[in-house]
Amino acid sequence: MMGSQLINLSVAVLEPTGYITAANIDDFQEKLTNFVRNNPSRDYLVDMHQVEFIDSAGLMAIVSAFRLAQRLNKKLSVCSLSPSVRIIFELTQLDRALEIYESRQTYEASFNETVAA
Repeated sequence: MMGSQLINLSVAVLEPTGYITAANIDDFQEKLTNFVRNNPSRDYLVDMHQVEFIDSAGLMAIVSAFRLAQRLNKKLSVCSLSPSVRIIFELTQLDRALEIYESRQTYEASFNETVAA
């Protein structure tokens, strides 16, 4: 359902796939929470390029992970939303609360600019 990797020592990437719905939310929530809580990184990216659909349960899991990251003085961002998933983020106004990047490359470029500054 998903994989994770370290881009470098300070950025970790989680790649969920398929449908994120109430039917599989327990697994997604657990992996997302563990991803933020147990990873030594300070910056987290959820790369959604393989996510076809997300429902309100999936959105709540992402919001929960975002809040956890904030409490731990970490940062969680999202990238590569398909048009149908992006609309859901926009309708719920999560696009205003979360940093959303067009692609992983866009995220990495902005991250590298921040590190260089």
